[in-house]
Amino acid sequence: MEELSKLLTAEQGKPLAESRGEIGYGNSYIEWFSEEARRINGEIVAGTTRTKEMMFIRQPIGVVGMITPWNFPNAMITRKVAAAVAAGCTCVVKPAEDTPLSALALGLLAEQAGFPKGVMNVVTSRRHTPEIGKLLCESPKVAGISFTGSTQVGKILYRQGSSTVKRMGLELGGNAAFIVFESANLDTAVQGLMASKFRNCGQTCVSTNRVLVQESVVDQFLEKLKVAMDKLVLGDGFADGVTQGPIINKAQFDKVSRMVEDARKGGAELVMGGEPHPAGGLFYKPTILTQVTEDMSLFKEEIFGPVVSVKTFKTEEEALSIANNTRVGLASYFYIVTYLYFL
Repeated sequence: MEELSKLLTAEQGKPLAESRGEIGYGNSYIEWFSEEARRINGEIVAGTTRTKEMMFIRQPIGVVGMITPWNFPNAMITRKVAAAVAAGCTCVVKPAEDTPLSALALGLLAEQAGFPKGVMNVVTSRRHTPEIGKLLCESPKVAGISFTGSTQVGKILYRQGSSTVKRMGLELGGNAAFIVFESANLDTAVQGLMASKFRNCGQTCVSTNRVLVQESVVDQFLEKLKVAMDKLVLGDGFADGVTQGPIINKAQFDKVSRMVEDARKGGAELVMGGEPHPAGGLFYKPTILTQVTEDMSLFKEEIFGPVVSVKTFKTEEEALSIANNTRVGLASYFYIVTYLYFL
């Protein structure tokens, strides 16, 4: 487990403590689905007439193509592969080009555990990712596709899979709203925001993307948030005390930088951060922007970085209207009185 954790930190950058957590719950998928494998039962139910019964049996669909993301390069594979193998399917895993090593390590462990050759296959590539996805989607030998990643790529795979009427399982991007009402315990709300925003440096599909705070408490909330964010420690994921790693690659780093600059040009107010971190490389300072408007790119698209965008509201109706003004969802959070509700 420790070797997998260190490998994950080395290739992905997240702090070692987070990597250990991912390996832990990645292993739990394998354990859970292995236990469920013995419970893949059929059913007999009453038919439409007294003289008929309907029998349902569950059978493997065949080969499943799996395209996995770089933000959780271990757990997203174990979740998909364990379920498929438990159901009797074989797998072709295409990991993200930024994080191939965790996938290869899992393939080696599967072989050492006694998986027959061909049950779990790993295909890595840095230059031909779209072509591999297209081949998996269009090949008649592949019965299903499981993909976790951006909405844009998911739409492409959905179109490509239509040619062979693939079974598709898509977990796509989000635009999570985080709503703080004036009755909320602000300390609890800040604690929740730190957890939902800065896990993996903001690079998760359920990360808070839009922070909506009731006008009467926004100043208090921001002061408490600044104190909490000042405690974040950026650096090498192997170093003691580090809580934030780098952004995954140059393209994503440039996207985050561009979003912040565009927002500032559009009238957003910079409260803290807003520039590369002195550590250099792909480290970006934890950032707070206020006076954000709904037409700004960081309010309409996933940020996938350590940037908090704040907009105020007056009434519950206004907050819900803003929160629902998106074509994607996946997660949302709100604090009212002293309770957190996760939808």
